[in-house]
Amino acid sequence: MKRQVSRTEKLNAEFQKDIYEVITKRLKNPLITEMFSILRVDTSKDLSHAKVFVSVYSVNEEKKNVTFSAIVDDAKRIRYELAKITSTRTVPELHFFLDDSMEYSDKMNKLFTQIKRESKSDND
Repeated sequence: MKRQVSRTEKLNAEFQKDIYEVITKRLKNPLITEMFSILRVDTSKDLSHAKVFVSVYSVNEEKKNVTFSAIVDDAKRIRYELAKITSTRTVPELHFFLDDSMEYSDKMNKLFTQIKRESKSDND
């Protein structure tokens, strides 16, 4: 039996795509120099607020922080541009959160690979 997707879930997916598009194509903030992605958007039931989870990919911690800060500082402009292209009557207030789960996952995978390699060499 197929699960029906709620209106909020549809809006979250639409906002996720549209927020990325606004940041990359409409705003063109010169401080956003690092690659990033919008991992998830969680919108409140009344559509007044949305948590936007952003992952910034950079080996340079300072550039990563500058990019994320620029996105946070542009929250009102992003919302304004989002209102122009979205199909909803109201656009929620955007709250950005840095999500480092991808980096954590990568770090853990490297550690497991290293442990596996070390245990294999110990058995030889």
